[in-house]
Amino acid sequence: MSPIAHVTGETAILMDVISIDPITDWRWQRLLDNQENSVFSSPAWLWVLAQTYDFDVRAYVVIDDAGEPVAGLPFCRVADIRGQRIVSLPFSDYCDPLVRDGAVWRSLTEQLFADHLPVTLRCLHNELPLADERLALVKRAKWHGMDLQPSLDTIWRNLPTSVHRTVRRAQQAGVAVRIARDEKELRSFFEMHLRTRKYKYHLLAQPFQFFINIWNHFRSSIGLHAASLLIAMRDDQVIGGTLFLEWNDVLFYKFNASVPNYLSLGTNDFIIWKAIEHAKDRGLRYLDFGLSDWEQEGLIRFKRKFATDEKPISLLGYLPDRMPAHADRPVQDLLAGITDLFTDESVPDNVTERAGNLLYKFFA
Repeated sequence: MSPIAHVTGETAILMDVISIDPITDWRWQRLLDNQENSVFSSPAWLWVLAQTYDFDVRAYVVIDDAGEPVAGLPFCRVADIRGQRIVSLPFSDYCDPLVRDGAVWRSLTEQLFADHLPVTLRCLHNELPLADERLALVKRAKWHGMDLQPSLDTIWRNLPTSVHRTVRRAQQAGVAVRIARDEKELRSFFEMHLRTRKYKYHLLAQPFQFFINIWNHFRSSIGLHAASLLIAMRDDQVIGGTLFLEWNDVLFYKFNASVPNYLSLGTNDFIIWKAIEHAKDRGLRYLDFGLSDWEQEGLIRFKRKFATDEKPISLLGYLPDRMPAHADRPVQDLLAGITDLFTDESVPDNVTERAGNLLYKFFA
């Protein structure tokens, strides 16, 4: 526990910085109830990360003299073949620190940097980290969102005519979109996801257990709608799907996959339109399309058709004194080489899946 003095006007308020388990500690949920946050700060998401990848998920929280949490930052200490580091948070589109005050932010980060380890943060809405001279901008990505508060008819009218055409094309071709019912359909989606990552992007897929953990834990701890897989069917075949998460009246677009031969039917546009209908039925106010890498021009164009908002996601890094930049580059190069090996078209998909099970956590 580290005491700090926060000055408001002429009054000094004594606060403490403590380390907690944000998955189980009531103070983390209290903080979420009082500050803007995303699904990537939720206890459910943190539980999935911990269970799937055996990460030690912690949070530094600032407590006022009444014992109430006023700010916080979740993170994982990672120690593996790439060395020791702190990530907030692995495999999350973004994870803004829950803090509004610059002095409190400084106290949180001083605690975070005290271990003298490299730290990475991924921020979208909170600009305090961007103004911190101790953090360097490492990379940027694109983020898109859509306001769902207008009427469904207004949303439809405001969409590009190209979306109107593709939605009608999918309907005329006999494509139907519905919510997946069971883990068998989740497995069908995962197999599409694995092939999309392997053959289109030459990347390994997350372990199937990651999707099982999301599916089961979100639905059991939050509600059946908290994890919804919308699948596109044609002639009893799954030809596309998108996994959505629901948190705080926001629908989060998380994973998408499709069968390439059916893309011309407008499957992906149709899934998003049905997701908008689903969100309106649920009374949700926003659709968060999440992260797109800067060079993913096709994905960015796809999201822009629906988005009403676009912003950069900033990947920020802290490097301790005397630590060389890119110290883990040899291991990163090795992982890249192994990825190329296991995503080669000659490698059976089940072997590629097993490689992802073993190696994916090292990309944190």
